[in-house]
Amino acid sequence: MANYENFVRAQLPRLLRYARMLTGEREQAADLVQDVLVKVYRRWSRISDTDHPDRYVLRMVTNGYLSWRRSRSARLIAADELPDEARPDDFASDHALREDMWQRLARLPKRQRAVVVLRYYEQLVDAEIADLLGCAQSTVRAHAHKALTTLRSGLTIEQLAEAKES
Repeated sequence: MANYENFVRAQLPRLLRYARMLTGEREQAADLVQDVLVKVYRRWSRISDTDHPDRYVLRMVTNGYLSWRRSRSARLIAADELPDEARPDDFASDHALREDMWQRLARLPKRQRAVVVLRYYEQLVDAEIADLLGCAQSTVRAHAHKALTTLRSGLTIEQLAEAKES
């Protein structure tokens, strides 16, 4: 089991960051990764024989996120009120923009959110995302298009220009 322990030590930070991007919450991400790592431990001999055990476990986290607590229909979304506009000289303007994007990301359906995180955070191409989600590449592109349209809706021209600069 030393091989499993080495794998977990090497992959845990990545898995936690990835799950955090999916769930939007540190504690929920830690719970999700813990649930997945328990399953991985039980099947380690089979998983370690795959060509890319890290990809396999990433898929398990993705699938766990997509099906996790389906019986709980309500998602947790931060309820803080954000100001309508941030002043350019306001030191908190970057934070407000990030918080606004977190709010938008939290409202996306799970599959769309997974596609956005896999594409822009994990830097995976459509074929790899399709493989992880078990769907066609065209479905990945459709989810990405819908998600980006939703994320962009309501943004001002200035916000879109600022996002392109950063």
